[in-house]
Amino acid sequence: MKPELVFDLNKLKGSKTMEAYEGRLGKIAKSLGEQRDYMSSDSGKGVYIKDLDGNEYLDFGASGCVANTGYCHPKVVEAIKRQAEKLTCHSFCSVISRINNELAEKLIRITPGEHEKKVWFGCTGSDANDLIYRMVPEYKKRKWIITFSGSYHGATMGAYSLSGYKFPTLVRPCPGVIKAPYAYCYRCPFKLEYPKCGLLCADYLEEHIMGDRNAYPPEDVAAIHLELIEGDGGMILPPDDWVIRVKRICDKYDILFTVDEVRTGLGRTGKWFAADYFDHLGIVPDLIPIGKALTSGVPLSAVVGDPDVLDFGRGSTGFALGGSPIAVAAANATIDVIDDEGLIDNAYKMGEVIRGRFKELQKEYEIIGDVRGRGLFNGVELVRDRKSKEPASMETRKIVFRCWQLGLRIGLVGTYSNVLDVTPPLIITQEQAENGLDIIEQAMRDVLDGKVSDDAIAKFAS
Repeated sequence: MKPELVFDLNKLKGSKTMEAYEGRLGKIAKSLGEQRDYMSSDSGKGVYIKDLDGNEYLDFGASGCVANTGYCHPKVVEAIKRQAEKLTCHSFCSVISRINNELAEKLIRITPGEHEKKVWFGCTGSDANDLIYRMVPEYKKRKWIITFSGSYHGATMGAYSLSGYKFPTLVRPCPGVIKAPYAYCYRCPFKLEYPKCGLLCADYLEEHIMGDRNAYPPEDVAAIHLELIEGDGGMILPPDDWVIRVKRICDKYDILFTVDEVRTGLGRTGKWFAADYFDHLGIVPDLIPIGKALTSGVPLSAVVGDPDVLDFGRGSTGFALGGSPIAVAAANATIDVIDDEGLIDNAYKMGEVIRGRFKELQKEYEIIGDVRGRGLFNGVELVRDRKSKEPASMETRKIVFRCWQLGLRIGLVGTYSNVLDVTPPLIITQEQAENGLDIIEQAMRDVLDGKVSDDAIAKFAS
């Protein structure tokens, strides 16, 4: 059945949604975020959210990979209520808590590797990555951290500085970070093709960036910090053997291998963590920053890994609200729900369905240049020409806008803002996934047929 408009722009004037949008313009800092449409929010349940006018939308973004268990999962809501009636806050910096110990045990159990681990608690994925920036060079007594082009690690100064994505360049970064080319095979920085390239990007990392005659010799490098799938950079999935090479470089030079799982963690990729895909090879991160989906929506982050690093600088990294009881109760319930309801297996299966459908659409629509991802962490890169790979940035914005009009929330990412960010909640059913894919196809067709004007998205396309 052809999807129909849920929100007609002719009804926008005088709506509660428009009232909220105009209020945001006058009262909310523009630096806080960027809208792709006029979406407002009032309530949510499962894989659906409602706007202020009562319109319901299927969600293919999970609020930036936060709502892995869906919106308002009853077991998570109940855990929050129970804890709120007992104790709403305590400073975990100086207070012992049983539920924090329980969460630490769960995180140690589900993260890759059987080695000894400890857990640090913070408030956001940004400050979890900031811990890597602040603590690792001090612990290793080395100057530099290597990160990658296209990476995004958060909004604090340390996390910004680690990032290789375009937005952090608006703020002057802190020193001590080197950017290396990521294995973005669809747009290889060396203009080569995998696997004929022989992983030149990995050779470049070891021989040129860290060469003993260059400015960053390996004995001065404290960590190589990366996303195993770059999210905001374009849902970029590197070859497995590139990840293996990077880990071997770390082992060779006694460099810490630290992996940002803020978006990919908690079942999103069809395993508990993206790093689990390499666990059988003995490739285990030294430190893993975690956030977003950890609590299903309450601020909390964690770093799990090497006890020696996390014990370093005792008392120097605590937050008054880091590991607060309501957030920890929500996290304990979230992990139980993912475990008990088989959401990791569902993420794997639904990911296969979604990528399979996009690959079929790719045969029909020239605008689809590349389809990639694992589990329910997927990107669809849109181009104006498959040979030149010219990014279809404006078309992507229009498709995202049209999806909203048709009742689907979906985001866009990428260095060129031309990648559909396909990350629905892990509870999604096949019927819901197919409905969402029908809407995306209709939106794509409408945009290619010229049914979405430049004026319609003018406020969001700057």
